[in-house]
Amino acid sequence: MPDRATWLRRLRQENARQEDSLSAIYDERWGEIEDTHRAFIERFLSSLPTAGRVLDAACGTGKYFGVVLDSGRSLLGVDHSTGHLARAREKFPDVPTELRDLQDLPYLEEFDGVMCVDAVEMIPPEDWPLVLDGFRRALRPGGRLYLTVERVPDDRVRGGSEEARRSGLPAVDGEIIWEDDLYHHYPSMDRVRSWLAAAGFTVDEDLEGPWDPEDYAYHHLLALRVD
Repeated sequence: MPDRATWLRRLRQENARQEDSLSAIYDERWGEIEDTHRAFIERFLSSLPTAGRVLDAACGTGKYFGVVLDSGRSLLGVDHSTGHLARAREKFPDVPTELRDLQDLPYLEEFDGVMCVDAVEMIPPEDWPLVLDGFRRALRPGGRLYLTVERVPDDRVRGGSEEARRSGLPAVDGEIIWEDDLYHHYPSMDRVRSWLAAAGFTVDEDLEGPWDPEDYAYHHLLALRVD
């Protein structure tokens, strides 16, 4: 069995390569903004100062840049995929972007809002506190966070974790290796809320769904930095 720390480092690098390989087709396949995502982003943006600044963490190809700009807010987009960032710059050449992992955000009280949409399923459990601490440090006092957490049925998660361990991987409960060696981690929502509280956030709105016919959903959370 590989050492867990080494395995996770390799997965992190592999995920960036996987995302790069999808950059050319990402917008065609996943570029449409779902109604619930749009509604939560609009509520998130409306809670920020009218000239506020947003960090779009794991921004991908800039899927949500237009919504942020249309609201009158400015933004910085960060992602670990060079391919995704290249596409984002093609579409929004005036929006600054930076190549960064969620685990390595260096910002200190620079943003009124942080949004991380459909991305934390790639984060292993030991990195969640680090990522959430980075989000909190990036926010100004009173700043707000919009976060989505991917959900699949519990029996699929349990089965996937058991299969990963049977194959010789150092996986813990909640971790699955899907087809094409795609790593996902599905923590319980109780654990997510505990991590958020420990990082200095209070959740003031959350909603799960709608569920996709392919049997997955996103849990949407709006949270406030507690000072």
